[in-house]
Amino acid sequence: ILSAIVSLPLIELEARIMSSRKPGDSDVLSSLYSMIPLLFLLLACVELSDAAAAVDVYRLVQYDISGVPFGSRIAALNHHAASLHSSAGADLSRSVLIIPLRELNISLVKGNFQLRLIALHLELDYVELDSATLVMTEYISQKKTLGGLLLLLPQMFNFESGDMAVTKDDIHEMERLKNLLVELEELLIHANIPYPVYFAFEHDDIEAVLADIQRNDVNGQAATPTNGGYKFVVSAPEPKKLASPIMTNIQGWLPGLKPDGDTNQLPTIAIVASYDTFGAAPALSVGSDSNGSGVVALLEIARLFSLLYSNPKTRGKYNLLFGLTSGGPYNYNGTHKWLRSFDQRLRETIDYAICLNSIGSWDDKLWLHVSKPPQNAYVKQIYERFSGVAGELGLEVELKHKKINISNPRIAWEHEQFSRLRVTAATLSGLSSAPELFQRTGSLSDSGYLVSEDAIRRSIKLIAQSIARHIYDQQEDMPVFADDSSLAVDLSYVRLWLDLLSRTPRVAPFLTKNDPLVAALKKELAEHTHEVTVQHELLDGMFTFYDSTKAKLNIYQVASVTFDLLLLLAVGSYLIVLFSFLVITTRGLDDLISIFRRPPSRKSKTG
Repeated sequence: ILSAIVSLPLIELEARIMSSRKPGDSDVLSSLYSMIPLLFLLLACVELSDAAAAVDVYRLVQYDISGVPFGSRIAALNHHAASLHSSAGADLSRSVLIIPLRELNISLVKGNFQLRLIALHLELDYVELDSATLVMTEYISQKKTLGGLLLLLPQMFNFESGDMAVTKDDIHEMERLKNLLVELEELLIHANIPYPVYFAFEHDDIEAVLADIQRNDVNGQAATPTNGGYKFVVSAPEPKKLASPIMTNIQGWLPGLKPDGDTNQLPTIAIVASYDTFGAAPALSVGSDSNGSGVVALLEIARLFSLLYSNPKTRGKYNLLFGLTSGGPYNYNGTHKWLRSFDQRLRETIDYAICLNSIGSWDDKLWLHVSKPPQNAYVKQIYERFSGVAGELGLEVELKHKKINISNPRIAWEHEQFSRLRVTAATLSGLSSAPELFQRTGSLSDSGYLVSEDAIRRSIKLIAQSIARHIYDQQEDMPVFADDSSLAVDLSYVRLWLDLLSRTPRVAPFLTKNDPLVAALKKELAEHTHEVTVQHELLDGMFTFYDSTKAKLNIYQVASVTFDLLLLLAVGSYLIVLFSFLVITTRGLDDLISIFRRPPSRKSKTG
């Protein structure tokens, strides 16, 4: 705008000079006059300032459930930045608020709004909480207008940061931040937020910008078009609905040994794990524990039993069915459609199914969740096998019964899909209670740093030994998968797959049929089992997801309007002096005066 304002008068002046030009005047000077407006027009097209920083940001999930909107509904961002140090009562409706996770206290946010109402009702003085808590209450719980929200996460939750050295002193802080992030996600994913919400990771560049913004806010110099400051820009189109999202199930078989002449179908034991995730930011939802640990355990169990079943002498009289299912966060929709695709006779051969869920971050106790009463003979037998092996390994397994409510569409555990079809099943998990919808399904806090390889190893040994005891009808302490044998759990194999899954976001609606992760899982299962098949199903129509999950945030340091006006004055004065000097030195003072003199009217010329 400045260049255009300056160049327009110059174009006018150049036209007057050319019209009053004498035949002997120099062409060089005329060319110089013509170049000045052109120069400023070119400057008007050039970006005068580069971005102070460019940061990868990850948008809060946007989805609908039966048409009800949730998550962040906007992707584009173009506002000045503000911090929690902004003055009380400041208008942030056109500002991007930056909040580091370390400064939050979400447990207070949830009750803060209710405390306000109680204080108002009882005519009591309300004691204000910390600024971060108040901000989250006003702009999330009360849906106050905000230009945008940028949440800074510690690097420990960044799966792209590589290996980080974690000391014992860091464990307590990591656990605190993990619990804080879990509460933050729960607040965000169940809210309808009418402005852009992004996550970014702590980094030197953005921390330097934040420190500068905080310093300005403390000094009462908040970023505005008048004052200048930092401007955050995310250029993103309007989010679009994902058309026909696909769920992919993968299954493989290890056939049992069938005696000659036996026409009866062998019984089957199913080992199942859901591999997809859901989190506040789909591009960051890796779910190392939920349920990367379950997938790793299933693959290692398939490898161990493939060794046993490769020898006819040690092949059991049970078929083993391995299923990697999708749609786990959405009421195990993929498991439901996978089971419905089975022939009725096949379902009837399933002796029991063991589902694996979040088995990578427990200490000395696992939970066996069932839908049938503990007095049920089949449930009692399964529990006795697992608890007996657990005792031998120095572990504890506790039975947890939760009755299915047929009228409730919510499916809390994967085994409930089996139970609804009258198939005996159980879920082995490190979680003592059933999670709510979108809870513990691969959140931002579920990173590889908080998963124990030893916990996964012990879980694998417990599951494999319990299944072997059932297959071979062992009653004594005869470990099939002893640590010093060829059938020992391979920790390097576990570590390899856990590392891959801890670096791979896998929210089902954003995975394609030919996604590299799906192909890798299929290939690996085919290495250890037979008749590997892939099933593609549409996600339940009640769930709708939107694209635009990752973007680039450009941070610009912009000048104030006062600076622009001073610059305009300085440039204008310089050009006037330069122009006057050139005209006087080449054509004389009289010609300079004649340029600014009003030309005579036509009547005067005629007279």
